[in-house]
Amino acid sequence: MNLAVVGAQWGDEGKGKMVDYFSDEAELVIRFSGGANAGHTVRIGSKTFALHLIPAGIISRDKSVVLGNGMVIDPASMFEELAVIRGQGIEWEGRVFVSDRAHLVFPGYKSEDQSVDDMRSRPIGTTGRGIGVAYGKKASRDGIRIADLWDPVIWDSMSSSERAWMSPFREWLAPMKLNLAAFMMENEGRRTLLEGAQGTLLDLDHGTYPYVSSGISVSSGAAIGAAIGPRKIDKCLGVFKAYQTRVGNGPFPTEMKEDAALANRLRELGHEYGVTTGRPRRIGYLDLVALKYAGWINSLDGFILSHLNLYDGFESVGLCTAYELDGQQIDYFPSSAAELERVIPLIEKFDGWDGRVSETRDWEELPVGAKRLVEFIEEYTGVGIHGFSVGPLRSETFMRADTWTVS
Repeated sequence: MNLAVVGAQWGDEGKGKMVDYFSDEAELVIRFSGGANAGHTVRIGSKTFALHLIPAGIISRDKSVVLGNGMVIDPASMFEELAVIRGQGIEWEGRVFVSDRAHLVFPGYKSEDQSVDDMRSRPIGTTGRGIGVAYGKKASRDGIRIADLWDPVIWDSMSSSERAWMSPFREWLAPMKLNLAAFMMENEGRRTLLEGAQGTLLDLDHGTYPYVSSGISVSSGAAIGAAIGPRKIDKCLGVFKAYQTRVGNGPFPTEMKEDAALANRLRELGHEYGVTTGRPRRIGYLDLVALKYAGWINSLDGFILSHLNLYDGFESVGLCTAYELDGQQIDYFPSSAAELERVIPLIEKFDGWDGRVSETRDWEELPVGAKRLVEFIEEYTGVGIHGFSVGPLRSETFMRADTWTVS
């Protein structure tokens, strides 16, 4: 069975924790998109693992993980990350593999990435990791893949500085590279977790273009990045937070511009600072218009709701249930960034609840007010909420539906 887990917002929804949680019953974990611009945080006991390139499933000691061919890989960052997690007690040798079709990020790409963004009339707010440049070269057929490092014609075409920089990595990558399509055929039928990066609203085609990432972060990217056909994806779950966050520039319809105190409160409660950049995240009300769109675009079988516990003790919780665009009420997510900048969110307030979501480990235990909120979200989006993350630890998770069954 192949289970895909994607972000249903602008990233930072808690995918890393959920991938780690689902990895307990998986046999393989494949990260299908993105690069070192991603940031997945996993907490195990007193240890916190900050992952950028390595799939979050690596924390489960007996699991094999693969960096898929939809990724762009900075080998220096990858081996630095592996050294850090080894220092935290995770042995990875023989468990980490890299698709030989994945593209490489060279040092010069990073400065080029930043200079290109600086020259834009509408800066994207890049992380400066060279991701966009690598994907651009891939699209223009000028990129270099893992497999190409052993092609003498391509190797000789690289500059002397590039070869000198890459030589040690080429040696270290040799035992890790694999033909992912052949690997997936050999392992057909095993429980495989397909790990996304970023989020639906950062997808190159379906996100808030041009303020998006350069890769595919929706569920269709799981098939491409894991070298399987789309009908091989048996289930897809989308992770979202009980509020909205965004890092960098771009439209954000429900941003709490007029309620800075509430935004700051949620930011501090949720530790809303970028894992990769350290930048404070922009905070907004949960946007059900965008969430319904994410459910449709990804063909989601279910949602995982995180951070609902942050609203424990609040008098009310605000949800966006529609937009007003140029004087007209709409309930769809516009394609134009300019229109998204103009929309006015229509916020509906829901009563808070007695009791603590943070202490809940079963649906029946959830406070009545929280249940009403969940049921409203399910009815609005047409997608059931299959599970809850009510804290950063594995134990602070509970499911309402079986995960490893075909929908």
